[in-house]
Amino acid sequence: QVQLVESGGGLVQAGGSLRLSCAASGRTSSIVVMGWFRQAPGKEREFVTAIRWSSRSTYYADSVKGRFTISRDNAKNTVYLQMNGLKPEDTAVYYCAAGRVSSTVVTGSRLYDYWGRGTQVTVSS
Repeated sequence: QVQLVESGGGLVQAGGSLRLSCAASGRTSSIVVMGWFRQAPGKEREFVTAIRWSSRSTYYADSVKGRFTISRDNAKNTVYLQMNGLKPEDTAVYYCAAGRVSSTVVTGSRLYDYWGRGTQVTVSS
C-alpha cells in the first residue's frame, strides 16, 4: 500500500502562485508514475499533470501548459506542483495520485491506484 498526503493549497488572487506537495509513504518502490488531478464543483475530475518516476518525463493538460510545473524529489518521495499565473478557473480540489503500472497514456484516472484526500485551491478574481 501507498499513502499520499497533499499540502499547500489555499486562497490566492488571480495571477498569483501556489506550490502543492504530495508526500508518498509505504511501498513507494512500486510507484512508476505520479500525477495531479483536480475537480471543480459540479464537474468531473480532470487530469492536470503527471511525471514518470524513472525517466522524469512530464505531461500536462493543455489548460495548464506553460503555467504549471510538476517535479519530484525521489529522496523525499515527494512530488511538487508549482502553479503560476493562477486563474479563477483553476479553482478546484487538487488530488495527488500514484500508479504502479506503466502505460503510454497517463491522463486517465484508472491508471492510478492510490489517491490522496485532496487539497483545496481557490483563486479569486
